[in-house]
Amino acid sequence: MTLPYPSRRTTLALLLAGPLAACAPVTPLNVLASSSTYVLTEGVPYGSLPRQQLDVYTPVLPAPAGGWPVAVFLYGGTWTDGNRKDYRFVGEALASRGILTLVADYRVYPEVKYPTFLEDSAAAVAYALREAPRLGGNYRRVYVVGHSAGAYNAAMVALDDRWLKAQGTTPDALAGWVGLAGPYDFYPIENTTAQPVFDHPNYPPRSQPGEFVSARSPRTFLGSARTDKVVNPQRNTVALGDKLKAAGVPVQVRLYRHLGHVGVAATLAAPLRWLAPVLDDVANFIDTGRPARRTVS
Repeated sequence: MTLPYPSRRTTLALLLAGPLAACAPVTPLNVLASSSTYVLTEGVPYGSLPRQQLDVYTPVLPAPAGGWPVAVFLYGGTWTDGNRKDYRFVGEALASRGILTLVADYRVYPEVKYPTFLEDSAAAVAYALREAPRLGGNYRRVYVVGHSAGAYNAAMVALDDRWLKAQGTTPDALAGWVGLAGPYDFYPIENTTAQPVFDHPNYPPRSQPGEFVSARSPRTFLGSARTDKVVNPQRNTVALGDKLKAAGVPVQVRLYRHLGHVGVAATLAAPLRWLAPVLDDVANFIDTGRPARRTVS
């Protein structure tokens, strides 16, 4: 049975109220996501542990010469929660634009603390770099994409070379990265849920993305709600964008009106795309990017 898309008033209510507003599993968006734009391969291991798995969304659109661009999506959840299956609407959205999408789980607190989830995120990205040709993707057009806490993970993987070097590659192998509503400068931590993840108040050194910006940093897209009440957009998105620009890195910064912290990701879903052009902007950023500076060794 085909479910009709709800009215704009109903979709706005989904965005602003109920489980979505509380960052719980976004079941309504998954139910309403199309299943005709991709072929899904579930539970692909990128490591040996239960949380080291990802789902692959292969576009049904014809692949361009060299293969589809590839996006590894890392979800948010304050580094304490999340499940790749809740983000089928993200896989569908990007696949509908001809982007081979890998939605990855990673270990979270209390099983682990910083920096283990960065190690997992880097392992998922390294998997994409290695396996892109086999999956139909272009290994020189791999992007890491994240929302909220996942955007922090994406930033650290893309900017701090420690994590990909441990996987036998470097950020130079990325064509770019995308951060949506990400925390990039958040000490001291006020969120009590996140405090133990980073050993508050004894924060680990060299753990904020801005410390690693250089002229070699990958091309960047940063998006945020203009009035995000969870992650301050001026301190985080705008400030990191300014630092990247000052280093000569190609960067796009977009601040969206009439959205909240969750809405920046939720508007990737087909029923909510009328709220803001987040999908258009992200897909255009990926489509127009140059191949990575180096190939995978």
